[in-house]
Amino acid sequence: MDGSIGMKLGERWHQLARMASLVDAESLGIELLGRWQEPHRRYHDATHLAQVLDALELLEAEPKLQLAAWFHDAIYSPQRHDNESRSAALARLRLRHAGLAKDAREFVAHAVLATATHDIVDSAIAPLIDADLSILGSCPATYKRYADAIRDEYAFVPDERFRSARARFLRTMLGRPEIFGTPIAQARFESRARENLREELATLT
Repeated sequence: MDGSIGMKLGERWHQLARMASLVDAESLGIELLGRWQEPHRRYHDATHLAQVLDALELLEAEPKLQLAAWFHDAIYSPQRHDNESRSAALARLRLRHAGLAKDAREFVAHAVLATATHDIVDSAIAPLIDADLSILGSCPATYKRYADAIRDEYAFVPDERFRSARARFLRTMLGRPEIFGTPIAQARFESRARENLREELATLT
């Protein structure tokens, strides 16, 4: 990871921790950043976190959603299917120790859990879902790097099985009336995302 990304994320964490009035935020920030820098990550890494936080700024998201972004892939293994539930549990535990109010902790955990399916079950969490999916609406070169990084993370999956699962995800996204739930994200990312998804799907099928 680019060292400058880590420094900038550290600065962003300190600013967010002040806004949320977290206690012992220094150690929590170090823990979270360490998790995002784990060597097995190829896409779900600190660069992805920075991209999500950038998108949340664009969408003018509240601090609770920024906290959810820090936790949404804090626990991540491509060989497991419970990353979001484990990350939500981590958020509840660590944010309780950090002094965040219970209703805010539950909101963060609810938002983290929603990233498992990217279904917008609550309009209040729509900015986080949109930010997590914003890579789909990036320029073709950035999208290609994203798709390649996803394949690298799942290098242990045989090619035929990966292509089938990946195509299923792409079709699910394309089958939605709108991929993105907020007007800003729809205007910024929707059209480009559909082009990227269709082009990748064509290479898989």
